[in-house]
Amino acid sequence: MQYRDNLSVLGFGGMRFPDFAATEQLILRAVKLGINFFDTAYIYRNSEETLGRIIEKHGLRDKINLATKLPLLYCKKESDFEKYFARQLERLRTEYIDYYFMHMLVDATQWERLCGLGILDFLAEKKAAGQIRRVGFSFHGSQNAFIELLDVYDWDFCMIQYNYRDEHYQAGAAGLRAAAEKGLPVIIMEPLLGGQLAVNLPKKAVELFAKAGGTGPALTPADWAFKWLWDQPKVTCVLSGMQSMPVLEANAANAAASPAGCLSDEQKGVFDRVAEVFRETEKVRCTGCNYCMPCPRGVNIPACFSAWNINYAIGRITGLKRYAMSNGITGGQFGGASRCNGCKKCEKHCPQGIKVAETLKVVRRKMEPFWMRWLMKAARRFTGA
Repeated sequence: MQYRDNLSVLGFGGMRFPDFAATEQLILRAVKLGINFFDTAYIYRNSEETLGRIIEKHGLRDKINLATKLPLLYCKKESDFEKYFARQLERLRTEYIDYYFMHMLVDATQWERLCGLGILDFLAEKKAAGQIRRVGFSFHGSQNAFIELLDVYDWDFCMIQYNYRDEHYQAGAAGLRAAAEKGLPVIIMEPLLGGQLAVNLPKKAVELFAKAGGTGPALTPADWAFKWLWDQPKVTCVLSGMQSMPVLEANAANAAASPAGCLSDEQKGVFDRVAEVFRETEKVRCTGCNYCMPCPRGVNIPACFSAWNINYAIGRITGLKRYAMSNGITGGQFGGASRCNGCKKCEKHCPQGIKVAETLKVVRRKMEPFWMRWLMKAARRFTGA
């Protein structure tokens, strides 16, 4: 196993565990293989409880780094921070959390609301008591918002969505560089885009990866996606929700054989060609460069276009989920296409020459059905954003 910042480069994601017996065997095998970062969250159904039982039963606490997340969506008053944290310690059967995330932070406005509720005093108290070792955040928002969030608190680490299909989505490569420049370990989620980069690639992309392996051991599209991440020294740990032993074994073997700089220039070029294959299916040729940002109306333009492209290239459910998550459903200002007033200031800066205002009208029709707008309004009322 490779390690960066004392973390295994492969982390075990706990969003969806199989049954208890299977999960127990997977966790024990993962530890034996050298994986030392285990990630869960309050809102992951039965995840904290399951992980806690296994850790206690097998005496694993001192052998792993345990990460979980404060459910910001549920926090309406200062006492909520303590309430949910206490429940998490109880569920996880531990006295401390190694890596404590602010879950689904989207912008500085959301952080300011939390500060108004007393989050700073809460975190300072828990860190001083040794109950929280490190504080970070998982991010779902625009690149500009991520850069701004890096400076609102003395973070110990962060988590971003990042993969070769989404190199410039949300925080993106620029966000990765900015976090690394501040010395923050960066945890990666969605390395396979919800599994889509493992099983749903266009045939031409699969063929390109097959040829890239040369005469060496056969690598799957998933193997290549992980290698693209581990090749980058600024990536600290990549999460994978491994629900079967073959997947765990394959990922661990790949991690052990993938130090920073593991890809040749020729292999890196394959990813460029695969990206071009994906672009052939896109409705709008947005590269996610963010030159159009910030929008004076608060539209998250790159996220809107990315979700629309995913809607057609991969599937409507995935596209709509991305649209909701990236446009403020978890807090902050809604950044959907419906906010556009057609000023076209963004079009002066777009190197692709995209007719942004006109395209956003189409995105609104396709990605903001009446029930989506209702869902977002309900979520924002619930979170107090």
